[in-house]
Amino acid sequence: MSGIAIIGDRFMLPGAFEAALERIEGLDGPVRSLELPWPDEPMRHGYQGEGGHAPGLEHLREYMGEPDAIADFIGDASILITHLAPVTAPMLDRLPGLKLIAVCRGGPVNIDREAARERGVTVVNAPGRNASAVAEFTIGAILAETRLIRAGHEALREGTWQGDLYRADITGPELSETTVGLIGYGQIGSRVTKLLRPFGCRILVTDPYAGLDAEDRAAGVAQTTLDELLATSDIVSLHARVTDETRGFLAAEQFARMKRGAWFINTARGPMVDYDALYQALASGHLRGAMLETFWQEPAPPDAPLLRLPNVTLTPHIAGASLTTVRIAARMVAEEVRRHLAGEPPLNPC
Repeated sequence: MSGIAIIGDRFMLPGAFEAALERIEGLDGPVRSLELPWPDEPMRHGYQGEGGHAPGLEHLREYMGEPDAIADFIGDASILITHLAPVTAPMLDRLPGLKLIAVCRGGPVNIDREAARERGVTVVNAPGRNASAVAEFTIGAILAETRLIRAGHEALREGTWQGDLYRADITGPELSETTVGLIGYGQIGSRVTKLLRPFGCRILVTDPYAGLDAEDRAAGVAQTTLDELLATSDIVSLHARVTDETRGFLAAEQFARMKRGAWFINTARGPMVDYDALYQALASGHLRGAMLETFWQEPAPPDAPLLRLPNVTLTPHIAGASLTTVRIAARMVAEEVRRHLAGEPPLNPC
């Protein structure tokens, strides 16, 4: 072993990885750390079609760091632990000693996995590391929008006591009288069902690749088609991944299919949504409101009309931000490092 290179940032702190690695018995070799400036400075998003990508970066999504500087830091390390640093084919050609890349996120979209496979480099990830955080955040997002928490806050901040939010024609229903539709039943969507069930709402799920677990089926959660979910849900919450199949799949036709007066919640990813169509659905009053945590580009343009709508709650992609997420991710990648050094198969190979 030639050592471990850790590339963290101001969320996934290098010190958290170092502390987790200290629990590995017999760990030998140098450990060096680098801290990138995210989230104080924005990452890059390959799916935005940005220009100026270095060779190999045009295939990646959500990354931070310049390839040459990152490769220089990794040097002769045999193990890389990273959150956002990119790894491209040209970089791997400069890193013949690299054997394991441990990405402390659910989707290793900052790594050219095909290039890694071709060079015999194992890539592992940390699926579900922030699933609990995002699921909790989703419940808060739903309540903030449906119970007028955001509307009341904004009015009072401006010095207006908006008592008319108590009016029967303005206030919203309790969750116990709503149907909540979840698009996606993976690590996050399946947790959202567990948190929603005590509220007594009817829960619908659509996911062509995952079936309901026995607990949710027994509790009355129903699996259905996307069309049926959109047509019958009072609240639609997105929990799918960005793929060629889901890119832009929620567009004008889908929003028109939703119930008039419904709410839309996105704590997943922006590229799955046609935001121009969503704007029209909200501005026209067809949708009562939305809670948006992710956007078509990030940071979202400050002059975007969608950000000015009075019936939208906005947050800057922070649903997964919790100290618990940091500790879970650090433990997961440390276990992958331990298994690699012990000659055991990885738990989460990509």
